[in-house]
Amino acid sequence: MSVLLEPKGFNTILRIMNTNVDGKKKIMYAMTAIKGCGRRYAFICLKKAGISLNRRAGELSEAEIDKVVEIMMNPMQYNVPKYMLNRQKDFRTGEYTQLLAQNIDVQMRDDLERLRKIRAHRGIRHLLGIKVRGQHTNSTGRHGKTVGVAQKK
Repeated sequence: MSVLLEPKGFNTILRIMNTNVDGKKKIMYAMTAIKGCGRRYAFICLKKAGISLNRRAGELSEAEIDKVVEIMMNPMQYNVPKYMLNRQKDFRTGEYTQLLAQNIDVQMRDDLERLRKIRAHRGIRHLLGIKVRGQHTNSTGRHGKTVGVAQKK
């Protein structure tokens, strides 16, 4: 059995964009803990920042973390392709952006509120709490008490 010693500047838990990130994982997979950042987006941000994918998240310096966060917040300035972004052609502004952390929740709430306000089919179904995307609802998606057939005695 071998004992692994952590280097002097190693952090086991990092705080990036109001999210706890595990410092023991490789940086690409550790960044997926941030809401709105998947493996592919993390990969391209690290490539643009010039950080090796083989490093652990806890090994990064503050300057490197700040550079990665800057690229994640402003991807269009660092030539990240438009198809990699999660908010393409915004309804109001027409811009391509990447939503991260709590911004996703705020934007989703605004979008659903807009759908409810214009009384769209999707908005009404969200309001009622039933399936939205065309799934069958006869036997699935039930909430509350289970309805079953009473057995004979």
